[in-house]
Parts: sequence; C-alpha cells; structure tokens
Amino acid sequence: MSETTAIQNNVTQPDPTDTVHGHKTEERVRDFQTLREQGLIATSGDFFPSVHYPPITMYPEGDEESLLGDYTPPADGLFDIYVHLPFCEQRCLFCHYPVKFGQFGDSVRCETEQYLDALETEMDLFRKRLGIPMFQARSILVGGGTPTLLAPVQLRRMLEGLKKRVDCSRVTQFNFDVDPGTLTDQHGQERLEILREHGVDRLTIGVQSLDDEILRKMHRAHDVKTALAAIEACKAHGFQLNIEFIYGYPGQTPESWARMVEEVVELDVEEIQLYRLKIESYGDAQGPIQKIVTLRPEDLPAFEEAIRMKQIAIDILAAHGYTENLRRVFSRKPEHYSHYAHNQCCQLYDQVGFGLTAFSSLRDRFLLNTQSFEDYYQRISEGRLPVNRGLKRNHEEQRRWAVVLPLKNRDIDKAQYQSLTGVPFEQSFPELWERLQAAGLVEDNGAFAGLTPKGAFFADEVCHQFHAREFIPFEQGEYADGPLNPYRTTDR
Repeated sequence: MSETTAIQNNVTQPDPTDTVHGHKTEERVRDFQTLREQGLIATSGDFFPSVHYPPITMYPEGDEESLLGDYTPPADGLFDIYVHLPFCEQRCLFCHYPVKFGQFGDSVRCETEQYLDALETEMDLFRKRLGIPMFQARSILVGGGTPTLLAPVQLRRMLEGLKKRVDCSRVTQFNFDVDPGTLTDQHGQERLEILREHGVDRLTIGVQSLDDEILRKMHRAHDVKTALAAIEACKAHGFQLNIEFIYGYPGQTPESWARMVEEVVELDVEEIQLYRLKIESYGDAQGPIQKIVTLRPEDLPAFEEAIRMKQIAIDILAAHGYTENLRRVFSRKPEHYSHYAHNQCCQLYDQVGFGLTAFSSLRDRFLLNTQSFEDYYQRISEGRLPVNRGLKRNHEEQRRWAVVLPLKNRDIDKAQYQSLTGVPFEQSFPELWERLQAAGLVEDNGAFAGLTPKGAFFADEVCHQFHAREFIPFEQGEYADGPLNPYRTTDR
C-alpha cells in the first residue's frame, strides 16, 4: 500500500477498516440508493460537481462589451482576485483543464515569459475597462496548472507584476496552489521564501494520494516521499496548509482508502480537502480519465464504493477532531478555511479572474476567458480582454445563483439573498424547499437556511434541484421518475 507509516500513539488504535462497513457507512449507501430511486441522483449513479451556477461547460458565447459594458465596481471597491497559471510538468489523468506540459526554464525566453507578459496586459486592460488605478483585493488565489512550476525568477516577476496592479493592503488571506515536486527540488526552498516574502500565507498541496501505485495510475509527477517532504517544508515556513485527496479513483478500495485517511490525519495539517473523481469534463478540457475508465471499466470503484469512501473519511476525520468547515474541506479550527472560496461562494462578493480559462464571478453576471492559448494571446495583443463566454443573469437566474453557491458551500443568509434578488427567500422556491425538507435534505434555521447532515453528504445533487432545466447536468431520461426528479419541480 503506502510508503508511510502512521505515527504510533501510546494506546492501541482501532483498525480503520472497521469503519468500512460500519452502521453510518451502510446508511449512506442506502441513502444513495433511495435518493437515486426518488430521482435526486442520476440512475447511473454518476456524479457532477456543483461548483458554479450555471456550470462552466454550459455558458453561451459572449464578448467583453456585451458582458461588461454596463458593469460598475462594488460600492466598497473590493474584489477577490484569481490568477491562473496553466503550466504543468505532465498531464494528470483526472485533470479537466487545458494546460501546457514540460520543463520551462528561465535561461531563454519561453512560453511562460510570453504568458506572464499577456497576464500583466490583461490586468491592465481590465483596470482600464473598470476605470480604476488598481484592484483593491479582499483575498487572492493563484492556481493552475502548477503555479510553482515557474522558475524562481519568473515566480518573483509574476508576484511583483501582480502587486503593481493589485493593492494588497486589505487582503485577509493570500492563497497559492502548489505541487510537491516544485517545493522539494533544487529551487523549492527559494520558491517558498519568495512566496513568504510576498505575503502568501495559505498553501494548497495537491497530494491526491499517499499510495505510490495510485499516484502512478493518476500520472502524478510526485511520489509519497516527495509529498511528505513538501508538507514538512511548508510547515517549516509557517504556512496555513490545506492538502487535497481524490477518492473513487481506479485501484482504490474502501479498505485501502481507510488506511490512507488514518495516515493523513497524523500529518497534522490545518485543512484536509476531499474530491470525488469526476469522469466527464466539468471544465474546459476533457480529462484522459474518461478513456481510461472506458477501456477498463472494471477498475473503477462502484458508485456505492465511492459513497463508502466519503463516509469513511468523514468518520475518521471526525474521530481526530476535523469537522467540515467549507463543503469538502475539513479543519480542526473554524478559522482555518479559504477566504477566497468563502467570499466568492458564500458571501457572493465580486471576484475577478485573470489568465487562460479564468472566470470572473460578479454580483449579477459571470464571465469566462478563452480556452485557447493562441486566442488568449491574440485577443490581448489586440487590446481586448480574452472573454469569450458568459451570462448577465436575469431575475430568475439571479434567484437560482443566489441559492446554489451558498447552499453548496455553507448556508443561505436570507437577508443577503433578499438584498441580491429583491425577493424573500421563503417566496422563491416554496414547493421545492418543502419537498427537500420532507426528504430530510434541507432545514430552516431562522435567519439562515441550509443542508441537513444527510443533505450535506449529497450537496451537489441537492443544489442541482435549483438549476433551470437547460442547466441540469444530466438529461431528463437519466433520472428516475420520482418526487425529486429535478425536471419535475413546479417552481421553475
């Protein structure tokens, strides 16, 4: 299995595999089967994450003028900022986004330099469009791709260029996505020092597994030893640390997953994030995993096994003091969470994104950048923002958007909902809400409305209930004709 050994305590530890077929685990499997019969979950059992509304893959074409022409910055002038670096050493088979691969050195002018030039120009074009001298940032996230694949000189250049265009004086958190190998190679120490020097205080490491065979199946560029070394290096530099893992991957079993999660909790990091494997694309490029499971479907754990893995992880994490803070993210202290994710998805604050496939989630609209490197460079060279898709939400879509994101990630603040939509929450989806309450999936807590523990387990599917018909992730025939079939609601 794994090369790691769980830290031994002075007391006998329970066998983690005892939880594999425990009462709660099997209860969740029964919930899954019942909700599939009732139409909440596609009959195939397949999974589609509720990350944005509408989903990224469903936005119509649009351009800068039609999507941004009448937009005004928020009253407080603050934005949450995202910067995208689409470069990786190699393709992970589960990745659903366009990236370029290889080693990108700093001795000659290369693609990364061209990209950084374009990125800075894009920020300048966006500032000009909004008529502001600098972006005033509330929080910042730099993601990818592998942002720390940049050579140190390029990483420093990117951060310095960002700070010339973004005022960070009011930033409450500066996030960076990192890859284990880039923190442990000959430049790893320097990269960490550069991040610290520029105010980065929270890192997310895509560990994905503590099993070398599973990492090989994922086509990850690191092994377990490297991941553990990267975690220790981040701790030594004082970063708040979030580590990510994928479950439901070919080759995993509930037993092996349970053993791994027991090892994960002994790493003593602030946050642990869990992702269920997505087969069909939810981003701008179909991942190779689709071909893998088509060729060898027998290697993919059954959907019921993925359900068991999720509940196993929840139980083990809870036994070690971790609770779900933001959806899918578990921490021991409530103050340890992504401010960027909370601000964008729970508070619904205005957020702007820069780079290939980056999005801007604004209070009444959503913009997406192009998926093509060539198109990205071309538009920017012509003095245009690289926006090619998006939606200015009408009143109906605004009501749906203001439910889906906060419900998926924490709770719906009713006062905030009315401020964004002009409608009391209780008047928006009364019949649907009553139906979900009857199924034990949602609850009303006075000033807030949210998911029950059962609903939180199936949060993505519950949120699909609030989608307009054209944005429901699966075709109508893929749902059982039960009371929770998302095409049946009369609230639409």
